[in-house]
Amino acid sequence: MKPAGKTMKKPVELVPDKSHETAFAEVVHLIEAARRKSYHAVNTVLIDLYWQVGKYISHKLETSEWGDGVVDQLALYIARTQPGWKGFTRPNLFRMKLFYESYSADEIVSPLVRQLSWSHHLIILGQAKRPEEREFYMRLAIRENWSKRELERQFRASLFERTILHPPKVSPLVRQIHSEALSFLKDSYVVEFLNLPESHSEADLHRSLLRDLGRFITELGRDFCFVGSEYPIQVGNRDFALDLLFFHRGLNCLVAIELKVGRFEPEHLGKLEFYLEALDRDVRKPHERPSIGILLCASKDSEVVEYALSRSLSPATIAEYQTMLPEKSLLRAKLHEFYALLAPPEADSPEKSRKPRQTTPRQKARRKHP
Repeated sequence: MKPAGKTMKKPVELVPDKSHETAFAEVVHLIEAARRKSYHAVNTVLIDLYWQVGKYISHKLETSEWGDGVVDQLALYIARTQPGWKGFTRPNLFRMKLFYESYSADEIVSPLVRQLSWSHHLIILGQAKRPEEREFYMRLAIRENWSKRELERQFRASLFERTILHPPKVSPLVRQIHSEALSFLKDSYVVEFLNLPESHSEADLHRSLLRDLGRFITELGRDFCFVGSEYPIQVGNRDFALDLLFFHRGLNCLVAIELKVGRFEPEHLGKLEFYLEALDRDVRKPHERPSIGILLCASKDSEVVEYALSRSLSPATIAEYQTMLPEKSLLRAKLHEFYALLAPPEADSPEKSRKPRQTTPRQKARRKHP
């Protein structure tokens, strides 16, 4: 019962004043920026710590002051004296040693290690077989801001092997006016996340790409921004529809994507060039660079592609889309053969010793992803 002579006050309801929301958003932005800086600062300190621990253990083992059993004792000592510390088990201590030894001698790569988390490094160290492969994935993970999940996916998709063995096939004009595009374009795009059946139509492919647009953009690259689907283009009294239109921030140009669920045919390129001409005349803004076209096909014959692109007057590339992850063991074997072909022959004669050096896969990877 209510006390006599007293009335219950209703709680005051705060009515949101939307006039201040812009200012509130600025405050939230400041908080988020500070949290990101805090995370990066903590990550840098942690990576530095693991580097120093790995360096210490490496030098002790290298000079034979310690044997492997001493590292076991170190792990037990840390667990006994510092029970709250996590991550200093015997396997992790040897991972820190491997971490230091993998990058310490490379003056170009070692400064990059602080830009990735320890989890990213564990994935790269655990799956990359060669120094140039480690550098390749490290640079791309930094540039594309890959999550751990996406980094693991790119390993499953054999991105390194595909990049080295099959560089993008582009028209001469791409190299002339968009030479930096070679570091963004691919010869094939893996879209296993679409879960397309073996027999699918162009409409199925189109719908699936739009449904998983975020993951498709991740596969394309972080600088790709979606503009529209079935983008309308009018030429004369006729209406046309471009399958997908993107804008690339780094290249500062529109990127047209035409989809083909069958094998590449030379006549497909003519349609794409027509769209590029229309985009540059009627859609491109004055400050933007000429548009680029990507013809995305289910399959292609490399020689037919080479012939078709050799005299193309438009900046275009022809690529495949793969609905399943590639066979990694097969690509590994082909890459091994590729390395064997690049290996210099034994210099058993002055002529052989004077043979010019060929570009190594590591140099190719650095040129493609500087």
